Amino acid sequence: MSLDINKKIDINELLQDLDKYEPKRRGWHWREGRNENRIVGDFEYHEASEGLKNYIPLPGSRGFHYIDPQPDCVVTTEIASGRFEDDIRRMRMAAWHGADHIMVIRTAGQSHIDSLLEGTTQGIGGIAVTRKQVRASRKALDMIEEEVGRPINFHSYISGVAGPDIAVMFAEEGVNGAHQDPQYNVLYRNVNMIRSFVDACEAKKVMAWADMLQIDGAHNANATAMKAWKVRPELMVQHAINSIFSKKVGIKPENIALSTVPPTAPPAPCMRLDLPYAVALRDFFSEYKMRAQQNTKYMESDMREATVTHTLNLMISRLTSADIQSTITPDEGRNVPWHYNNIAAISTAKQAMNGMDGLREMVKLDRDGVLGEEVRELKERAVLFMEEMLEVGGYFKAVEQGFFIDSGYYPERNGDGIPRQIEGGIGAGMVFERDADYFAPVSVHYGDNNVPKEFKKASDAIGGDTFEDRTKIIYIDELDEHDNVETRLKEVEKYTNTSLVKPEVEWKADGVVATTIFLPLDERTAEFAAIKCGEKLGLEDVTVVHKQCLHPSEGTLVEIKGRVKFDINVNDLIIPEKPEVLSEEEVREDIKEKPIFVVAATIGQDEHSVGLKETLDIKHGGIEKYGVKYLYLGTSCPVEKLVDAAIETNANAILASTIITHDDVHIKNMRKIHELCVEKGIRDKVMIICGGTQVSNEIAKEAGMDAGFGRGTKGIDVVSFMVKKRREM
Repeated sequence: MSLDINKKIDINELLQDLDKYEPKRRGWHWREGRNENRIVGDFEYHEASEGLKNYIPLPGSRGFHYIDPQPDCVVTTEIASGRFEDDIRRMRMAAWHGADHIMVIRTAGQSHIDSLLEGTTQGIGGIAVTRKQVRASRKALDMIEEEVGRPINFHSYISGVAGPDIAVMFAEEGVNGAHQDPQYNVLYRNVNMIRSFVDACEAKKVMAWADMLQIDGAHNANATAMKAWKVRPELMVQHAINSIFSKKVGIKPENIALSTVPPTAPPAPCMRLDLPYAVALRDFFSEYKMRAQQNTKYMESDMREATVTHTLNLMISRLTSADIQSTITPDEGRNVPWHYNNIAAISTAKQAMNGMDGLREMVKLDRDGVLGEEVRELKERAVLFMEEMLEVGGYFKAVEQGFFIDSGYYPERNGDGIPRQIEGGIGAGMVFERDADYFAPVSVHYGDNNVPKEFKKASDAIGGDTFEDRTKIIYIDELDEHDNVETRLKEVEKYTNTSLVKPEVEWKADGVVATTIFLPLDERTAEFAAIKCGEKLGLEDVTVVHKQCLHPSEGTLVEIKGRVKFDINVNDLIIPEKPEVLSEEEVREDIKEKPIFVVAATIGQDEHSVGLKETLDIKHGGIEKYGVKYLYLGTSCPVEKLVDAAIETNANAILASTIITHDDVHIKNMRKIHELCVEKGIRDKVMIICGGTQVSNEIAKEAGMDAGFGRGTKGIDVVSFMVKKRREM
């Protein structure tokens, strides 16, 4: 199965023969062509990687010939719709925008499940990680990476008391990276300390065999502590514990990544606190990778605010050479992972990193000033924390005494840490000493394994294990007759390969739309008034996803979401043919060889001028940019004056702007221009073009114009039409 760019991914086809599918590769992949200067379009980039075969560039790339330079670091997107068939569609969109690390969020409850999940339902707010979900996702990504021309890393979580089981399944199914940190289990899931670290040995050993990238979970400390910026020394200790532990188990240092999260966000003076921390991490952990992620602790429902914080974080990433840049969706604070906000976050990262390309060559970190002093102090505090932890008897004892997630700036203590009991927690008492003759017939295993002499390796005892012989993998399909992918696909069957479509933000045809409303009311009243507005607009299940007071009495901005009751038949749509826009080079050459002169004005009693001037002036990319000369007659220009000016100047074209539309005055004036040109004998010699916010090509041509241009028109659109029309004339 391969993908067709012009067709949706076929989930039913993807699921066929899934029990027989084998991943194309295993192991983590870094971007190709890093550390090489490269030319993309008109520019040289110093921190870029190889480009994509198929991509969607940033909107602003229009002014740069639609280039799409790819930053040198891996870009992550995190997906958690709860339905893997919808996640797969979003993965494809994300890959086209530049993501090559697809992280699928597991359900929170899965950390407490004590065996590998097989044949279960998909869960809410995350994916229940089953073999079917993983295999379907990896199969889809194998095709998507061929479509975009770059390997894509698939990632999930190896945590909880089922961690080793999940690690084995991930290795079998071609998962490329995973979170694995026994401290996460202990502190946040109350898994027994001994059980967590013993399980981690086996899980990390399997990850090492599969060449998977490991990301730790230390960042959860500053997303949990009451005063996150004060746990920076502890964070470095947590990173140190898991990194050296992973290295000792056998994971290569280049496959060990620290999950670094800036401890603050505006309005805190974040750069002064976050940058020294990032520099200190680079100093301490230079042999490992850095995975930068935004701190969800400070994410509310305002996407603008989240995006500003993200951008500041990206500057720190650039200054400290992050290897992986995660892109928490801007609406993380709403707990609603929508398609387009995943893409918005990826685009923010790509745009910011492109813009800061080469920044470190021009800006040097001042190690002799305040920054250097702060970095040294952080490192000293971290070393002292580690020393005290050892003095009290090690990590387990320190956790028992509440050292960790205490919001005091070490050595200060506030007594608000998370204490756990060494003998307590989930899985307590479930670790047993191996017998002297212990033997496990598997190829990858941690610790002593007494292989009988008749076998060269342990797995020979069973004729090879699942890492060596995939036919031994038992594939279990979903067992729930009501909650399974086939049932869900059947529910939206009317929208599959048909002409019917429904709005969506998360799941196929979920019918959800969002709209922004300003109400001149106080915040509390505005919230409920906005819900009522949504209901009167015909939406169902209306809820408020964001509200912001602009003044206690003057007004509130509210964003609501709701479901529409209808769908659209695309066969009923009347879609005019999209006009071809010539390249800027072709237009310039044509006009250079054969100049064009136009007369332009806003006609009738219309005083609007901005739109027309932006279409004309070179500053805004108007037609002047391409060599067109023009005479501008201003606003409120009589139609007769405009036509006479065209005659007097021997103009090639008339450009008329009309914004006011009451009593269809815009249509009447367009028709009048046409009739006057006919009357004065120049209609077949001059192009007549009209534009305005309520003007369409169809309306304009019906009124006698050669073309009409509406909202969003750029100079290239108009000049391209003139060049093509003149060739016809």
